Amino acid sequence: MPTPSMEDYLERIYRLIDEKGYARVSDIAEGLEVHPSSVTKMIQKLDKDNYLIYEKYRGLVLTSKGKKIGKRLVDRHHLLEAFLKTIGVQEENIYRDVEGIEHHLSWDSITCIETLVEYFKQDPKRVEELYGIRAELDKE
Repeated sequence: MPTPSMEDYLERIYRLIDEKGYARVSDIAEGLEVHPSSVTKMIQKLDKDNYLIYEKYRGLVLTSKGKKIGKRLVDRHHLLEAFLKTIGVQEENIYRDVEGIEHHLSWDSITCIETLVEYFKQDPKRVEELYGIRAELDKE
């Protein structure tokens, strides 16, 4: 399993390739707010661990293993955003909160959150009830 730092890189690389068709060191560095030299070191490690294939000056390509993990990480990120929106977290806090918690949850917890989000999606009245309970607790 990749480390949290490796996950950040794989998620960013997967997103870039999905959006632009390629991922450059400079784009990865900008997105993760790190130095290009740090990106190069991590890319070499990800290459060594078979998440991607990197050729100096030619770019990188995710392996099937890297694509699978990258997609899973992006999906996890979207799920956690949906979860926080559903439970009423203020929009300006969602991205930072997701970044803070995504590496600290087990995949079992992610599956349970996915079930809960689906539960709320199936009947919007459930969300209204949740917000009603929250309003009552805020009064106390």
